[in-house]
Amino acid sequence: MKYTTQQFKHCDLVKVSGRIDSLTVQELEAVFNDLLEAGHFNLVCDLSEVEFVSSAGLRLLINVQKSCRKLDRGELVLAQVGERVFGALDLAGFVPLFRMEDDVLQAVGSF
Repeated sequence: MKYTTQQFKHCDLVKVSGRIDSLTVQELEAVFNDLLEAGHFNLVCDLSEVEFVSSAGLRLLINVQKSCRKLDRGELVLAQVGERVFGALDLAGFVPLFRMEDDVLQAVGSF
């Protein structure tokens, strides 16, 4: 798994590629925790290059969403969610918990 972060005026973008599984989730969790601890609660996660998300990855996304929405501070928006990732979210019943955008620019511009 690889990731990049980019800060915009109203949100932060985390672009992830590869697999989000039990071997890589801790690294991604540290990235999100750093953003949250810095007071950044409007987050966009670009999943266009993610091949697979395990239950550990799904749990991370839910926990980040909870932290962002706590006290109505912000939210985690998922951008360019591929079929496999969407299937995993749908199977777990998590689709209604996230706002999803087809384009990163739309997601960033929604804040």
